[in-house]
Amino acid sequence: MFEWFFNRMTFYPQPGIQLDPARIGRPVEEKRITTADGVELHAFFLPGQGDHALLFLHGNAGNASHRLPAAARFAEIGLNVLLLDYRGYGMSEGRPSEAGIYRDARAAMDWLAEAGYPPERTLVFGRSLGGAVALDLLDGNRAGGLILCATFSSALDMARTVGFGWAVPFLRERLDSERHMQALTTPFLQLHGDADEIVPLELGSKLHAAAPADLGRFVTIAGAGHNDIIEYGGEAFWKPIEAFVREVTAPDQ
Repeated sequence: MFEWFFNRMTFYPQPGIQLDPARIGRPVEEKRITTADGVELHAFFLPGQGDHALLFLHGNAGNASHRLPAAARFAEIGLNVLLLDYRGYGMSEGRPSEAGIYRDARAAMDWLAEAGYPPERTLVFGRSLGGAVALDLLDGNRAGGLILCATFSSALDMARTVGFGWAVPFLRERLDSERHMQALTTPFLQLHGDADEIVPLELGSKLHAAAPADLGRFVTIAGAGHNDIIEYGGEAFWKPIEAFVREVTAPDQ
């Protein structure tokens, strides 16, 4: 019963494709990826001009098509972007669950490796829930770089924040980004809006504090909320990302 409740409160998938990829103004390919448990996933692939890839892990609502403009900006930087629909989202099969979306991310990384982008030449971008997925993916594994955006410390902390404190006894080990952050070995950049009304800045700061010393940098986007951090932040959002991408993709990395 609680598993059903957790999934209903955590995942808000929208089926289909709402934003026509043709409107992005750059090439977009559609890909199919099969997970270890046999679920067929849909993803968009946006070719860049460099030899590094980026796995784009989106938040808990909508689907991958809504994130195409942000994915296109990463492609403009030169990254080859794989924008994944989790199971149950967009054109992917199945129903979302915590264990399931973790499998989805692992399948996407495997697909990129087979396509010629091994982990050391792949960056991972995780926004909100996607950051929790990214940190699970990189617990015990290293990638070329990690970018976290508006990511929380744990489902337990989020439950307390939104008034579901009664659920805390059931949430041990749920979306425990803080624990995964402690095991991180991949250099990272973390961005968070100081007006985030869904994931308070304090939870992003708590997550950052769990990271090994000197592994990553925290950037606060002044005035940005949760859903508008990219649009509101504008160049204040993208400039540190572009600098980070240049740093971790430099030839001596």
